[in-house]
Amino acid sequence: MQLKKWLPAAGAAFLVSTASAAYAETLVVWHDLGDNGVNWFNELNELYQKENPDITIESVSFPTDQWFGKVIAAINTDSAPDLIYNNYERVIRIQNQTDKVMDLSDAFASIEDKAFLSDADIGVATYEDRMIILPIQRVQMGFGARTSWLEAVGEPFPETWEDVLRVSQKFQEEDPDGNGQADTFGIAIEAANPRDLIHMLDLYTFGTGLRHTLLDPDGQVVINQPRHKEVLIEVMKLFTDYKYVAPDSVNHSFAEMYQVIEGGRAGMFRVGDWNVKKWDAEAITGDFTIGSWPKFAEGDTNAVVIGGMRGVAVPENAPNKDASLAFAKFMLTKEAQAASLNNVGAAVRGDFEMEGLSPNRLFFAKPEHNLNAYDFPESINPAYPEIEAEYHARLLDAIDNPPDDWSAYVESLAADLQALADEKKS
Repeated sequence: MQLKKWLPAAGAAFLVSTASAAYAETLVVWHDLGDNGVNWFNELNELYQKENPDITIESVSFPTDQWFGKVIAAINTDSAPDLIYNNYERVIRIQNQTDKVMDLSDAFASIEDKAFLSDADIGVATYEDRMIILPIQRVQMGFGARTSWLEAVGEPFPETWEDVLRVSQKFQEEDPDGNGQADTFGIAIEAANPRDLIHMLDLYTFGTGLRHTLLDPDGQVVINQPRHKEVLIEVMKLFTDYKYVAPDSVNHSFAEMYQVIEGGRAGMFRVGDWNVKKWDAEAITGDFTIGSWPKFAEGDTNAVVIGGMRGVAVPENAPNKDASLAFAKFMLTKEAQAASLNNVGAAVRGDFEMEGLSPNRLFFAKPEHNLNAYDFPESINPAYPEIEAEYHARLLDAIDNPPDDWSAYVESLAADLQALADEKKS
């Protein structure tokens, strides 16, 4: 009798279990944030399952170049992941290659708690009248210097470009790390690809309070305007006249630049909000001070640069589109944003408890500095990446063969780039 009673109960339990499994969904997110991103999505999964126990979030991180290829191929062969996550300009590239990134305007309109997003945040999420990402993380970048090195050479944190040049020389000549070898450099920089070198120009340009690095919104080249010209020439001289960077920096991309920084060879460098958690604990183990970028002239305003916006997008052919949209909206909730700040170092809202954050992390989380946002020209001018690539190629030529007259060189380069911009506009 006991066995007969047990069999119907076991069968019912099996049916319930089977039914639950039938409704369970796994949402797959592809990103390029490495271990920090994987940890973040794992935490989001735990948070989301409290209210959505039948939804599982799995993330896969690829190196950025692989991410592009895999996302484009998957979308074009109807094998897309449920969500993709990356910087806005990278999602623009996916949209241009596939025309299958979903317009999230309706999903965004249905979110009630979104007053923390600025018009600029919403604008950068929009491309060709489509909201292609929900903005999740503002990307802040400050200027950093090794604290112990500054103390060793008797210098305060640099505030002006003159300070940077003076401190760079000391960092290269006065053995700031005390190892008895001439193996240190003033500044870490990168130049291998357009988004390497032009990105560094973005930081120094916007960091001194200027707007636009190459093109303004009307398609006019700005590099020969007096203030922009000064910044461009001075940064180029880091490679040529001053030689305050590692000799092979012209071939460095992000990974190689980080090797110089984390290997203890550079005294000043870019600090992204995503770097701080690691650098507080590993590599340079908290031996760095973060501040605003140096100003190049009297009247300029030192600033930290908002250099990008990361966001979540949904392919048109996502396997679980409705569930994907619901999770994407969840990523803007207070608890999800707190997890974002904790794991990746960035968020778009700050109305949550931040106890336990180091001073370096609070520098970005609770900014008291001037912020100057990058102008996101890719979202305005479809031809911008091609113009930027030509600009990069010409600058590499100038690094290899420095002109006798930098000012005349910039004027000539500006004329050539304006001709290209005008051609692409027509």
